[in-house]
Amino acid sequence: MTAVRKVAVIGAGVSGLAAAIQLAKAGVEVDVFEAKPELSALGSGISLQGNALRVFDALGAWDDIRAAGYPFEGLNLRAPGPDAPIVAELPDIKTGGPDYPAGMGMPRPALARILLAHARNAGADVRFGSKLSGLETGSPDAVEVIVDGRGAGEYDLVIGADGLHSTVRDLIGIEQKPQPTGMGIWRTFVSRPADVVRSELYYGGPVYIAGYTPTGDDTMYAFLVEKAQDRFAVSAEEATRIMLDESRAYGGPWNSIRADLEKGARAHYTWFTQHLVTAPWNRGRVVIVGDAAHSCPPTIAQGAAQGLEDALVLTELLTSRDAVDQELWEEFHTRRLPRAQAVVEASVQLGQWQIDGNRDADAGGLIFGIAQKMAQPA
Repeated sequence: MTAVRKVAVIGAGVSGLAAAIQLAKAGVEVDVFEAKPELSALGSGISLQGNALRVFDALGAWDDIRAAGYPFEGLNLRAPGPDAPIVAELPDIKTGGPDYPAGMGMPRPALARILLAHARNAGADVRFGSKLSGLETGSPDAVEVIVDGRGAGEYDLVIGADGLHSTVRDLIGIEQKPQPTGMGIWRTFVSRPADVVRSELYYGGPVYIAGYTPTGDDTMYAFLVEKAQDRFAVSAEEATRIMLDESRAYGGPWNSIRADLEKGARAHYTWFTQHLVTAPWNRGRVVIVGDAAHSCPPTIAQGAAQGLEDALVLTELLTSRDAVDQELWEEFHTRRLPRAQAVVEASVQLGQWQIDGNRDADAGGLIFGIAQKMAQPA
């Protein structure tokens, strides 16, 4: 017996597909509505901590994801300059436990394809080109989903996993929304030099942080974190030029990254945001998870992991109980809100220390403390 028989998931991102997989595996009828016309083949890379890998194992997707990504241990810190010397080799806490690598990089499109395949194989109906336009509550136990102006059916529960600019969040009247943190990031997807075998970060120089993470045998993604600027209207050629210019203070593997940019690798720009919806994340039979409920700078690479944990905890409760009641929601928020809050606050603080130029801050201690918390299962 499960607490729900028919669920609508809004959004086919990491959190939404994770929820769809777990519910469909338990015999729940699941419809996933995604506004985009198809699964995007674009994107750079993603860093995944051990607690995210632990969730993938629970989904039954870990073997496929491990084969498509690049697992690694530890983190290198390098200094800016032409020689880019390694100044520290830091161990990572295995936040997923001893059975998983400390971290992993992989191409975002590959992760999306794998989760989509697992959702469909579990029995979820994933519908692209289906934009949510309304939610109507006819009774306390049912929600009608309106897609593209037409009724798409009644559901026992609606899970809003539709990202930073969540339509579900707006429709249920939650006013807390992502706010800029003052940082912007350039990202590019490039070839991996043989000597890059783990994430590496450079502090100092013309930007706040320069770095890269291996995503496969031949690939990695690289990034530059700068003061947030209005870069969104620049042409593809100008974007590449800016990233090239800002990276010239960094040697070592950045020489290879620049060579790929000069050959045509694309540079993409976004701002960091932060927000945390205070409890409750639900309004009746509608709940938000993932980036719809919380966002933070990727300074400790926990964004995807937190959305995955949201999905895992929620579906665990839905498939182990007989009713969607206040007790269920209280346990969900007790298990998820403090954990997400700790990650958001720590991620924002690390970024703010960079903005303020605070060289005395105990960044290592903060990161270590959060990692210890994440090592405990959600």
